[in-house]
Parts: sequence; C-alpha cells; structure tokens
Amino acid sequence: MFNVQSPSFLRRVLLADAITGVATGLMLVFGADALESLLAIPAALLQSAGIVLLPLAGLIALLATRAQPPRIAVWAVIACNAMWTIDSFVLLLSGWIAPNSLGQGFIVLQAVVVAVFAELEYFALRKNAAVAAC
Repeated sequence: MFNVQSPSFLRRVLLADAITGVATGLMLVFGADALESLLAIPAALLQSAGIVLLPLAGLIALLATRAQPPRIAVWAVIACNAMWTIDSFVLLLSGWIAPNSLGQGFIVLQAVVVAVFAELEYFALRKNAAVAAC
C-alpha cells in the first residue's frame, strides 16, 4: 500500500508508472497481431504505441531511482501522461479507427490508468513541495 505521507511516495508512483508502461509496451509490441483481432485496433497502431511507450517507461524508471527526482522531469512525465490520456480519447472519438466494444474498453481503461498516474504524480509532487517549504 502506498503511504502518501512518505517522502518516497513520488518515487513509488513513478516506479509503478514505469512498470505498467513497460508491461503495456511489451504487450503492444509483441502482441499487436493477436490484439488486432481481439480489439479491432490496427496492429501497426498498437505496435507503434508500444514502441513509443517503452523508452518513455525507461526514462520514468530512471527518475524513480533518484532520491529526489527533478521537479521539471516529473512535470514532463505528468504532461506526457496527460497528453496520452487526451490523445486516447481523441483517437476513440475521431473515427480514425473503428475498434469493437472490447477495443473501446481497452482504450478507455488504459487512458484512465494513465490519468490516475498523472494525478498521483501531481499530488506527490505538490506534497513534496509542501514538505520542502516547511
């Protein structure tokens, strides 16, 4: 369980974000063909998303190893997560692809998970700033 009062809360949230990103990225890269038939989302799109996700997750993991992750870098992670969430809903609502119900659910679920990470990172960053100000 995460202790939000802990000074390591931000690092733990970043680590959870990174682990989730690596797992999802690997699934998208190596399982794109199987997922295409299951979700009705083009394999090329799934694989491209995974390819983008893997180095991003690696950078987030690197931040998680720092005793005090740089604020600007954490803000960049929050911004990337926010954009990923927005882009997911834009993709879903744009009509550029036609996922089936399971595919729509997948897009919504992963967008919500990413949004939760962005919110937790924002909360932890603000908590760290408040503690540092005292």
